[in-house]
Amino acid sequence: MDSALGQARDIVIKSKRIVLLTGAGISTDSGVPDFRGPAGVWTKDPDAEKLSDIRYYRASTEIRKKAWIQRLMQWEQMRHPNPGHLAIAGFESSNRLLAVITQNVDGLHQDAGTSPERLIEVHGTIRQVRCLTCDQRTPMGKTLERVRAGEADPACKACGGILKSDTISFGQSLNPETIRRASDAVAECDCLLAVGTSLQVYPIAGLVPQAVKTGASLLIVNQQATPMDHLASVVLHESISEVLPLLLSPE
Repeated sequence: MDSALGQARDIVIKSKRIVLLTGAGISTDSGVPDFRGPAGVWTKDPDAEKLSDIRYYRASTEIRKKAWIQRLMQWEQMRHPNPGHLAIAGFESSNRLLAVITQNVDGLHQDAGTSPERLIEVHGTIRQVRCLTCDQRTPMGKTLERVRAGEADPACKACGGILKSDTISFGQSLNPETIRRASDAVAECDCLLAVGTSLQVYPIAGLVPQAVKTGASLLIVNQQATPMDHLASVVLHESISEVLPLLLSPE
């Protein structure tokens, strides 16, 4: 174990109230592409970002059709948790995990076994569909059956409104209660471990200086540098799937 990893491991062992903050990078080893990395979805195709902008989504039938095709493809290529997700889920048995705050919508933390009561999904989940008019929620699988049957832009069966994955798009507000839960968890932690996140998206990125200000140790595991690296006790630009099992393994 190299010195930086050993130092990070020592901090984890000594910490009693740990919060994980995860971003797209934790799921890339499961085959889920990230957004802003060198090979990210938006890096390679800037127009793809429109699919995640509520203004374009509401206004354009063509954008919605493209979004439903993308969702169908993602659903049919359902990914599986990797060693990083599994390490986090396994760490619960230590009774030192306060919360897993994730910016991801892929549902892989749940699949790995992270308890729902510890999981805070700040950007929602692709596992559900929500009507933008009546707020009715239904399982994603049922709506995708309609897409397979030929409905290119399925409407809400209850009110005829526009349907969308139950995720937060650009132009939509985050759930205040979700943000409160995340902020409360960070306020209680003595170690914040940020994994696979660029730490550029607010207000969640703001949790990092909040944790440091209250005296928590900050550990960052990410392939690329982040704007918060200077605040961290240890920064590891290593494979998440290799590092997390070592950091979070039993003492």
